[in-house]
Amino acid sequence: QVQLVESGGGLVQAGGSLRLSCAASGRTFSRYAIGWFRQATGKEREFVAATSWSGGSTFYGDSVKGRFTISRDNAKNTVYLQMNSLKPEDTAVYYCAADLVLGRVPGAYDYWGQGTQVTVSS
Repeated sequence: QVQLVESGGGLVQAGGSLRLSCAASGRTFSRYAIGWFRQATGKEREFVAATSWSGGSTFYGDSVKGRFTISRDNAKNTVYLQMNSLKPEDTAVYYCAADLVLGRVPGAYDYWGQGTQVTVSS
């Protein structure tokens, strides 16, 4: 099993940056692909970014490509989401999730954190 805890959310002005962290517990963390998803009020959960267990494969949702970067440090059991050039439409609760298979479908991920709020003001 893997337990996930997100941190780093907050309020930022448009054009600013934030770095989210996803800290995991469990000795098998390095076996898992990690995805970041977000959910705005009244909307469905949206894929943001994902990384393979090694970090060698990463991919992004179209709305964040070129602005967000996902990375991981398996020695620290942590995955990061660097978010630059933030826009008001990036406002959402951000979740990290873990699964043995890399993908972009929320329902395919077995383990989820509790989420962290990101609010971007215009």
